[in-house]
Amino acid sequence: MDEQKHRNLLFVLNPIAGDIEKEDLKEDIDMICREHEIAYELYTTTGEDDKDKLKQKLEEGNYDAVYAIGGDGTVSLVGSLLIGTSTPLGIIPLGSGNGLSKDLDIPQDTEEALQLIHRHVVRNIDTITLNGTSSIHLSDLGFNALVVKRFCEGDTRGPGSYTWIALQEYLSYEPKTYRIETDADTFEGKAFMVTVANANAWGSNASINPDGILNDGKFEICLIEPFPRAASVGILYKLYTDSIDTSVYTRILKCSRATIYNPDLEVMHIDGEPMETAEKIEVVMHAKSLKVILPVGD
Repeated sequence: MDEQKHRNLLFVLNPIAGDIEKEDLKEDIDMICREHEIAYELYTTTGEDDKDKLKQKLEEGNYDAVYAIGGDGTVSLVGSLLIGTSTPLGIIPLGSGNGLSKDLDIPQDTEEALQLIHRHVVRNIDTITLNGTSSIHLSDLGFNALVVKRFCEGDTRGPGSYTWIALQEYLSYEPKTYRIETDADTFEGKAFMVTVANANAWGSNASINPDGILNDGKFEICLIEPFPRAASVGILYKLYTDSIDTSVYTRILKCSRATIYNPDLEVMHIDGEPMETAEKIEVVMHAKSLKVILPVGD
């Protein structure tokens, strides 16, 4: 991988992400781009028709790269529009989780991440689709998807709010029934949660798929099967020590295609965004379909 020099950039900024002063951030971007003779445009999301507006900008502009400045939602929004194109995705993490950027070893410090604008390499990673909707990172059915749904419906953000919701839902959550058919293996039975993983860890740093590789042409379906209440602390410990795959309550199916039957119509999310669920979910791998900007040396 050679270092890539870009001369025309688009920055997509989520104005409500993070707790840093956005005007200072804009000044930093302007200074770096001027110093390195890079032309750029800045698009600020509004939450209304952002995807259609960005799609039009990408069709009209001739950008060397597009940087998502925000959390996982902003990254997913921008990344989904760049899949299958020659335009790479850059990430300046500002969210409370920043799951994909962590798995890609992108600096979580804003000033360090901004240096990617002028010094970086470009690498291809895999993406997957669930019933035609693109997923770059992690998607869930079951417990975590329910927590994500409740979190998105609430007014409070941050890891503390997410943890509180998870504790409340855990007390009453009942595992659901699934049947999963893959090109390598099958599963049928109840599961506490089902994660379709293209990467390793959620933004909370809990690693559901410790050995996942973002560009190996495979994804993993990670199952946590029903477990006694007494085992919950041990499972949580393994999630935060990259060892959940050693738990007797987990199973990982490595594959490039899968069909998930969801007869209970349990809730689901794709890359942190709650989605309309379905009784049958087709999961397909798209190998090395997205270019991403990474620090030099990765």
